[in-house]
Amino acid sequence: MKKINLAVVGATGMVGRTVLKVLEERAVPIENFYAFSSKRSAGCSLEFCGKEYLAAELTENSFNKGIDIAIFCAGGEISEKFAPIAAAKGCIVVDNSSHFRMHEGVPLIVPEVNPEDIKRHKGIIANPNCSTIQAMVVLKPLLDRYGLKRVIYSTYQSVSGAGLGGWQDLENGTNNTFSRPIAYNLIPQIDAFLENGYTKEEMKMIKESRKILGLKDLKVTATTVRVPVFSSHSESINIELNSPFNVEDVKALFRSSKGVVLMDDVDNNIFPTPLDAAGKDEVFAGRIRRDESVENGLNLFCVADNLRKGAATNAVQIVELLLKEGEI
Repeated sequence: MKKINLAVVGATGMVGRTVLKVLEERAVPIENFYAFSSKRSAGCSLEFCGKEYLAAELTENSFNKGIDIAIFCAGGEISEKFAPIAAAKGCIVVDNSSHFRMHEGVPLIVPEVNPEDIKRHKGIIANPNCSTIQAMVVLKPLLDRYGLKRVIYSTYQSVSGAGLGGWQDLENGTNNTFSRPIAYNLIPQIDAFLENGYTKEEMKMIKESRKILGLKDLKVTATTVRVPVFSSHSESINIELNSPFNVEDVKALFRSSKGVVLMDDVDNNIFPTPLDAAGKDEVFAGRIRRDESVENGLNLFCVADNLRKGAATNAVQIVELLLKEGEI
């Protein structure tokens, strides 16, 4: 496989450091590696593949190095300014921020779900929201087999989704990141509230689900909740399918689905929890049962590590897909 010149923007942050770890674990073939950061973090030492790198300040000239792919992990404002600069210089950008996700002409990719969409990129590829990614991995097999009529998300999202500040608030019992104390508490607010009463996080899940699945009229709604868990997001998903199903057939479907690990044996208290998913790349699914209140209704519970599959691993899988498809 061809070796590439790869950069990570925001390499010193929680997601950036996880990207480095996943790149190393998955042995992505890299010829030259570049780590970029803010001016404040420039000079920070990073270890990658047995070598020490110093993070360089990101500037408009950072991509004058023949960089093939850049994974952006530095937030929407940075992506808005620097991703087009990188793309104009022949670098394919895999962007973790929300800025480009709903832009026309920017594919929003979960490799297990819509790999074919990667061919439509024009230099920028968006990585979906962490909570959306794990939902897509379990919904796509159901879509292909039974069709989707309606989806209701209820999420239980860990503090690492809010970055280092959220982690420290839970660890230290402080209240610097969220609208309420998070220790021993639940906060039914992730991101800002909008005029329709939903939060930005909830609307991200709704809009991104439709785009990724190619179902612009899918009936979907969401309630997202921050919980006092360090890592891994959990989701209760209620689904109305278009056709009848057998619960055991759904379990068998998940056993054979790429990226899904079935944990469903309630007689022996086997079901997924955040600790089961922490440090892993798969989406863990369980509590699969019929919703008897509607026709063709299904309930399930899924968990994934939001820093890995929900951000870093999905981005690295996109890089692998670009290499596989000969896009570099």
